[in-house]
Amino acid sequence: MALKPSGSLKIDTFSMRIGDIEGIDLDRLHGHSLSVGWPHRAEDWQFLRESGRGFVALDEIGRVLGSAMWFAHGTDFATVGMVITSPRLQTLGAGQWLMKRVFEKVAGRDLRLNATRAARRLYLSLDFQPEKTVDQCQGIARAETMGRLAETRGDIRTLGDGDIAAAITLDAAGFGVRRAALIAKLFAHSAGYGLFKGGRLKAFALCRPFGRGHVVGPVVAESDVDAVAVVRPHVVDHSGSFLRIDTHMDNGDFAAFLSHSGMPVFDTVLTMSLGKRLADFAVAGAAMPKTYALASQTLG
Repeated sequence: MALKPSGSLKIDTFSMRIGDIEGIDLDRLHGHSLSVGWPHRAEDWQFLRESGRGFVALDEIGRVLGSAMWFAHGTDFATVGMVITSPRLQTLGAGQWLMKRVFEKVAGRDLRLNATRAARRLYLSLDFQPEKTVDQCQGIARAETMGRLAETRGDIRTLGDGDIAAAITLDAAGFGVRRAALIAKLFAHSAGYGLFKGGRLKAFALCRPFGRGHVVGPVVAESDVDAVAVVRPHVVDHSGSFLRIDTHMDNGDFAAFLSHSGMPVFDTVLTMSLGKRLADFAVAGAAMPKTYALASQTLG
């Protein structure tokens, strides 16, 4: 039986204590992520705090030295993210200490996260299993030339509050877990385009401010053609500015579209799971919706 983690951790010549992320000023959280080169603004931290729960590791004078968050969907599943510690503190056990505190709060749930290269050893030591590579595609967006456009069968229109229920259902089919509260919250902070066939929502893409510019996600569709159709309007809207999309699709028409649109692969992370594997959440069928782009690396 695993021992309960202590409320403090001795690191070299100083101690760290645990704190609730809700009680930390946004400027301090922003500085914390900047210290490791992550692009999150204070506003991005606030969105995450409103969507999930988390801990911070504080030193004796209250500086933020580490963080970890979780985002529960129902009683059986959660994603984990914003696990940040300096490389030196991670080698001294700070990452494991934080993750064990998270495990206390998500006991009994299947877990999924996206691991940076620096953190993979930590998650492997905690029995997370590798799943798929996520390509972080980003750059200055540019609208594709008309010569590359494929015919879209259906109607593309902007999404509104009346489309939230259909988007929640479509997202659940693609992601494998119903994320009603998160999708509704994303709608409130995003612009969205949907592909409708016979009056039914068949694909959608949301886009919101994040980091250096905007991020597109989630994107849910049944085919590359449909995924491109709902992402293309966002590329047009933000042509000439910074745009990012995180996707498991590393080949095919969708991946080619992102590259042609000014968003080549910048970096990669690795989706990992603890408990049920990614394939266990998949719904059989060639025409079933797929998650073409994550809401974010933190949210999945």
